[in-house]
Amino acid sequence: MARQNIYDDECFFEGYKKIRQNEINANTLFEIPELFALLPDLNGKTILDMGCGFGEHCTKFVELGAATVVGIDISKKMLEVAEAENGHPSISYIHMPIEEISKLHKKFDIVISSLAMHYVENYEAVVRDVYQLLKDGGIFVFSQEHPLTTCFSSGDRWTKDENGKKLYLNLMDYGVEGERETTWFVDGVKKYHRTFSTMLNTLIQEGFCIESVTEPLLTIEILEKYPDYADLFHKPDFLLIKAGKKNCRNCD
Repeated sequence: MARQNIYDDECFFEGYKKIRQNEINANTLFEIPELFALLPDLNGKTILDMGCGFGEHCTKFVELGAATVVGIDISKKMLEVAEAENGHPSISYIHMPIEEISKLHKKFDIVISSLAMHYVENYEAVVRDVYQLLKDGGIFVFSQEHPLTTCFSSGDRWTKDENGKKLYLNLMDYGVEGERETTWFVDGVKKYHRTFSTMLNTLIQEGFCIESVTEPLLTIEILEKYPDYADLFHKPDFLLIKAGKKNCRNCD
């Protein structure tokens, strides 16, 4: 079955690029700081970045001391930007979907993925492949859209008052896992919903130890600067998980 490569759609790509060029976006304010806070010391480490996009994170990993970084992405458009704007002798960019990482035949100290896992249909297979690619004691850190977001399939996501203020989230189909289609710049963007328990239990069953689970929330300081993000008090946008390959105190 062909995998969706929505980031090579010209309309989608241009819309996404404009969002990332705006410094005031949810990624910059919430997801990226939390992702880097979960990372261990990168000095001398070998890193795989799954869904590397424009390669900004790959460059940052090298700046933080990583010895080598492999960035993979299914989008040729994204990788063209990565090569042009974030090239480095210690970074290798490879055109490859996340589902094919077993072809890399290389071991890594750390595997990282930023906001790409909700595009993966076979989560269990990818988790298994990540485990095999990690060295003993290796770390897997990833972020994705929050399950309270990915579960949504149709209708109004929010109940609002007469002034348009979001009062609460309309939760639906949380327990129905599988493919969802949404409109984001273009129609028919495919994502995959799975519950918290599926995500965590799959990691555990494949041999990982859960070291941290975080849901970046709004701070009073950010609220004062950017009041439009007040809805994060109702529902966080992102979920981040840090898992170790038999690398925590409670493991045998």
